[in-house]
Amino acid sequence: MVIGSSFAVQVRLSSTEAPLGTDDCYISYLPAAHSFEQILFGISLIYGMKCGFFAGNMLKLTDDICLLEPTFFPSVPRLYNKIYGKIKDGISKATGVKGWLVNKAIAAKLFYLKDGQGFNHPVYDKIVFAKMKAILGGKVRLMITGSAPIAGDVLDFLKICFSCVLCEGFGMTETCAGSIITFPNDPTTGIVGGPL
Repeated sequence: MVIGSSFAVQVRLSSTEAPLGTDDCYISYLPAAHSFEQILFGISLIYGMKCGFFAGNMLKLTDDICLLEPTFFPSVPRLYNKIYGKIKDGISKATGVKGWLVNKAIAAKLFYLKDGQGFNHPVYDKIVFAKMKAILGGKVRLMITGSAPIAGDVLDFLKICFSCVLCEGFGMTETCAGSIITFPNDPTTGIVGGPL
């Protein structure tokens, strides 16, 4: 059942610029018995994605992430909310021209995201969002969340900060986790997409 779910998730995520494969890696830190982690590990086994294991201390997870530099980052809303809070805290401390530039960049990228024009910007990504993207190692190109709902404003904010697709999934352990996942390039928030 895990193999089938891993295949279904890969099919949905493969509508991004490139499907997960041998050039990708993710960090395994979720409990191994959790169905979400089993599907992720299944994808790594089937498609050759590399898997790095965290050192065991959740308080030092960001250190492990920076060392591994994952291209695929699966997580749960609780951790995404902490990342969101950390970034927002840093933004609130920016004053003067720097504060103005950061707020202008966020407003512009959110506008383009909502307008269906994607989450990349040729200037702001380099001068504003590169430091934010470094929180997850700097190479992440695809993110996924599951296990609980996540606020739409957090989801949109993380998409523009990391300049990548962030899909939301829904499912139950009894159905091998991912039953429904958003389509990768759908700019709508507040939905969980279609069935796999």
